[in-house]
Amino acid sequence: MISLKSKYKKLFVGVLTIALVSCSNPWEDRQNNGDANLSVNLSEVITKKTEVSKFGALVVQTGYDKILSESKSYTVFAPTNEAMDQVDPAKLSTPEALSLFVANHIALTAYSSIRTQASIKIKMLSGKYLEFKGNTLISDATIVTADQYAKNGVYHIINKALTPKLNIWQYINSQVNSSLMSKYLISLKELNIYKADSIAKSTAIPGAMSDSLTNSYLRNVYNLNNEKNSYTLFLMENDGYTAEVDKLKPYLTTPKADFTTTLTSYFTIRDMAFPKAYLPNEIPSVLTSRFGVNVTIDKTQIIGEPIILSNGIIYRIKKVIVPLVDRLVTTKIEGEKNSSFLPTNLRSKIFYRDKQDPLGINYNDIMVQNPGVSLFTLNYNSGNLYSTTYKVYWRAINDVQTNVFQQRLRIGGVVQADGTIKDVIKLFDYTDVAVGVYNEVYLGDFTLEQAGNIDLISLIAANTTTNGNNSLTLDYLKFVPVIK
Repeated sequence: MISLKSKYKKLFVGVLTIALVSCSNPWEDRQNNGDANLSVNLSEVITKKTEVSKFGALVVQTGYDKILSESKSYTVFAPTNEAMDQVDPAKLSTPEALSLFVANHIALTAYSSIRTQASIKIKMLSGKYLEFKGNTLISDATIVTADQYAKNGVYHIINKALTPKLNIWQYINSQVNSSLMSKYLISLKELNIYKADSIAKSTAIPGAMSDSLTNSYLRNVYNLNNEKNSYTLFLMENDGYTAEVDKLKPYLTTPKADFTTTLTSYFTIRDMAFPKAYLPNEIPSVLTSRFGVNVTIDKTQIIGEPIILSNGIIYRIKKVIVPLVDRLVTTKIEGEKNSSFLPTNLRSKIFYRDKQDPLGINYNDIMVQNPGVSLFTLNYNSGNLYSTTYKVYWRAINDVQTNVFQQRLRIGGVVQADGTIKDVIKLFDYTDVAVGVYNEVYLGDFTLEQAGNIDLISLIAANTTTNGNNSLTLDYLKFVPVIK
């Protein structure tokens, strides 16, 4: 057990739960031997402590003295008077700012400086999270006097005020008049990238999660307004941003020029956010976005110091050049993830398989065997396709039968009332599925004139009812975009 000061050597009556686990915890081990601090609440201690009297005055002014007198347990990080003298008066200029400032120094639950975790994130009453690092650091402030107890919690005296920082989304909002990228991001509250975005916005209920539903970027990429997680965003200067958008436009053509610009801008900046706060010395030379795009970061293009925010870091950067070969990612459709099949009454003929290839690599695929009908069909769909030519490959593994069978691929189309298909983009010829072949097979090309989704992609069996010749199999399809 860790030895404590003698004045805390008797167990204090009452148990208050705290949010950390250690072999010995001063808050849990505190004892009442007549110390006056253990008979008064945090509000009384802090407002009477000379060393932190300026902060104590703000606690009273904002009404937080009433909160700190409650029976719940709290932690207060109280800045010294010298630390308070360094606070920008503008940060305390309104009642709302003042309340937020005080709340950013208070956490529900008692956090001791002695614990097993090297670092923990603490949620403050401001709603922001601060990192408690080691035994002496809270955010960028140093604890000068630790583990001072009252009957309803603990307080630490710190050498720097914990002035609330903007989060990434709040910072972006502050830049809309000068930054085209910021202006576009905020515009996605009104503009929709996908149909599902408009539905989510129309049905969003006000509350903690509503922001992630009412902006297409926050919904589909990362919720940069979320205080709990940490992110890095590269905020391009106007010229660099515009150049990247223009480079993508030929590949995201839509019937409306305005929406082409909207879509191209989205595809450009969706790859600029990453789910970790990278300090300058931690930035990898290549980052991979959540959409599989490899993004090379040229640190010589970064302007000034990183902007440290409450939920991450923004780097202002002249440009981030992403070659089209990296930006235009390959679309992969897994065979076992079909959306439907025909005839619909023959589910028993479909086998979703968990297999291992001759190299010992596990894979999942789908196989239709002995359906007893001709033209058995597995249907798929795909989104976020570019307006360009695609090279098409499949891996189709015939490892059960001893005979070769044929299947074909149909790209696009609209099902009519009589069951026929119109507006097909490409119908590939029947292709042999040889026995025991595990390699990808190139089928040919198709071209999309407009970017968007393909709602019907069909794998079609041979036009025969002979079992063994009317089988289907698919590990995956690959659509590889061609650079114009």
